[in-house]
Amino acid sequence: MRRYKPMIIGVTGNVGKTTTKEAIATVVRKIHTVRVNAGNLNNELGLPMTIIGDWAEEYYREGASLGLWFRVLLSGWRTFLFKSDYPEVLVLEYGADHPGDINKLTKKYKPHISVITAVGDIPVHVEYFGSKEAIAKEKAGLISCLTVTDFAALNHDDEAVIIMQNQTKAKIKSFGFSQESGLRIANYGYNYSDSGKLLGVKFDISENEKGVTVEIGESLGQSVALSTAAASSVGRILGMDIAHIKEAMADFVGQPGRLRLLDGIKGTQIIDDSYNASPASMKLALSVLKEIKANRKIAVLGDMLELGEYAELAHRTMGEIAGEFCDILVCVGSRAKFIAESADNLIPKDAIMIFDNSNDAKTKVQEIIREGDAVLIKGSQGMRMEKIVEEIMANPENKHKLLVRQSTRWLEK
Repeated sequence: MRRYKPMIIGVTGNVGKTTTKEAIATVVRKIHTVRVNAGNLNNELGLPMTIIGDWAEEYYREGASLGLWFRVLLSGWRTFLFKSDYPEVLVLEYGADHPGDINKLTKKYKPHISVITAVGDIPVHVEYFGSKEAIAKEKAGLISCLTVTDFAALNHDDEAVIIMQNQTKAKIKSFGFSQESGLRIANYGYNYSDSGKLLGVKFDISENEKGVTVEIGESLGQSVALSTAAASSVGRILGMDIAHIKEAMADFVGQPGRLRLLDGIKGTQIIDDSYNASPASMKLALSVLKEIKANRKIAVLGDMLELGEYAELAHRTMGEIAGEFCDILVCVGSRAKFIAESADNLIPKDAIMIFDNSNDAKTKVQEIIREGDAVLIKGSQGMRMEKIVEEIMANPENKHKLLVRQSTRWLEK
């Protein structure tokens, strides 16, 4: 980093980190060479690995083997000693599983631009922090390290995030749906083909009365709009105009397992949100399923992990939400039974099913779906809900490109 002096754009939050990170990289690539940390290489091993080189594929294939680390370090010395085409910008996701994680990372790898996506009402990893406030304090570490010459892009829709502006010396640029946002999202909606097939989302982004309409295919949810607005904030900080940013986002494709729209068997459509789950992200996914047009709406929901004392309440809340509009509810895992119990008086009993794991559930899901159904599949990483997506997707031969957790290491688990 001392040799090449790259600009660092840091991203953190409890919802939407990865999609936002990829959207930022898509925009910035129009004006700079970029490297982005892949997958969840967002800790004190993953960040330096990304800074040294693009090692994600080898890491997910081999794990943290001695052979891999030898090659990483050898590559690092070579890049340091001999001038190479090092990227001008690093887009890095900063993860926090335990208190103090982000401060450790920013001391070594301080960003020049920091982006915070959302904290949420009941954040993921809350059992390791004790409270929402403790998590917000941890995430704020990504902007409290900034100087007066740096920038922070903050989600104005999340109260816990926007209040962080008081904890930094950096210049602030906000984004969101609220009227007070610096980059404002409006007229959010869905795109359909002439035959009624769901294609993706569309929305307007504006700043100081100047705006454009953005269309994103194969991805759903207001989270995509927020990620686009966050990326637009970074683009504006770097001097890009709104029209140029819209042109850049035409190349954006949502990440596997994150509200990704897939074709299913039997003429169905799948909303694949199987990457991970928190109360905020599951609530968002259910809102998408509620809003779109479909003959029947089926929610396949797995456990949300790492919620500690909030676990039962969070799952029951999801059951109340799903029960308002779902035609069929499939619950997977020991905690998801609370989803089923909460929805029991809202959905006919024979339309609610409970399974211990995704392997047990996938065959039944395949049996019950029919033409015109929209099927949401959502759960925490440990529930392996992508196995259900694979069972009902129309193109399983492309699963390595379309699904999460398709590395050799994951498939062997």
